[in-house]
Amino acid sequence: MDSLIREVHPMVVRYCRARLSRVPGSTHDFDDVAQEVCLALLSALPRYRDMGRPFASFVFGIAAHKVADALRGRTRADVPTDSVPDHPDESPGPEESAVRIVEAEQARELLSTLPEQQRRLLSLRVIAGLSADETGHALGMSPGAVRVAQHRALARLRRAAHRLR
Repeated sequence: MDSLIREVHPMVVRYCRARLSRVPGSTHDFDDVAQEVCLALLSALPRYRDMGRPFASFVFGIAAHKVADALRGRTRADVPTDSVPDHPDESPGPEESAVRIVEAEQARELLSTLPEQQRRLLSLRVIAGLSADETGHALGMSPGAVRVAQHRALARLRRAAHRLR
């Protein structure tokens, strides 16, 4: 066993180095994988049957599997982080953010079709969420007049939105 490992180990190391040297960050992995190949070879040796092919093909078959395992394990490796969040990220993703930007631009475009007074009224009522009393106080209107003006402004926005489609 000792002489077999002495004979096989250098070629296994060269094979593993050649296959793993192209993978970033795996500079020392090839020694570990070569060691695993040698251990797997020793455990598979009782099942080896000479079928007329070189013994090296048996060794390289084991090495190819161990290299593939190492590459798979490398892609599944944990990525180190400075901190682990306590809960999942609930913030909008890129698609949702893009949709929000487009919708906001469409809303600004629609609001620009309104006269200044209606635009201010809708900004206070709908965007800022003020009551009819608060909006009326800010604009110098009665609460009833605010409701009527809001109704007219929203109807005008619906018509403008219909024309844009």
